[in-house]
Amino acid sequence: MKLIDIITGPRPSLSFEVFPPKTWDTYESIKTATEEIASLHPSYMSVTYGAGGGTSQHTISIAANIQDKFNVPTIAHLTCISSSRTQVKEQLMKLKEAGITNILALRGDMPKDMTTKSLDYKYASQLIEDILEVGDFCIGGACYPEGHPESGTWMNDVKYLKEKVDAGCQFLTTQMFFDNNILYNFMYRIREAGINVPVVAGIMPVTNAAQLNRIRTISGNSLPQRFIRIADRFGDNPEAMKQAGIAYATEQVIDLLANGINAVHIYSMNKPEVARAIQANLSEII
Repeated sequence: MKLIDIITGPRPSLSFEVFPPKTWDTYESIKTATEEIASLHPSYMSVTYGAGGGTSQHTISIAANIQDKFNVPTIAHLTCISSSRTQVKEQLMKLKEAGITNILALRGDMPKDMTTKSLDYKYASQLIEDILEVGDFCIGGACYPEGHPESGTWMNDVKYLKEKVDAGCQFLTTQMFFDNNILYNFMYRIREAGINVPVVAGIMPVTNAAQLNRIRTISGNSLPQRFIRIADRFGDNPEAMKQAGIAYATEQVIDLLANGINAVHIYSMNKPEVARAIQANLSEII
């Protein structure tokens, strides 16, 4: 099933992101976790893709298993920055063979030892064009409510985003954010620029100190004072932080739905208990 039909459907959608194992020795445990989340029957699930395609086969097998065993639509991530056009086309053929018809087209992070002169792909828009040549895929893309760190200015960020949409991107999924006003301001900017595709709000439930420290040091996300106070108060208590993080994420989702954002994507970090709790909190809403 094409995700654009789910995202634009009459009911709000709630979906979860999972990631594949990096090595075969962890495959079964991660497969089990993704199956537990799939058993909740969310609107759909996305499966990430390692840098350089390191988990490409795992991505396909996890996504296909979710679809085939649980009848939950999936979208497979596909990054291009460190792949050749031949490698990308090979991956696209494998996705088609596995019955996966939805792709999240991503540039990916620039490898430290490479320059743009040596790359087949510089932008996600180029990947989108190649995907359209290979098959009838539903194509999603990423967007950054606080601006992509490499764009420099808001004008550049919106310009590159519009190029991605004009290339054939049918919907956008946001990077995580912790203040919904950031998303609402972003939506105003892109609509003014003529970007009218659906936007799926990406929400990260912060449930432990490790996630919190990573966000504070490298993500660049703005952290509202209310969130900081919650984290400072409960960060040293794992169970309390998990409960508080799930509650904060749930409140974000409820506010988004109340303000007309009808598609929400939860970055579940392969944690079935987190996915289950958020879904339960929204049982009468979605």
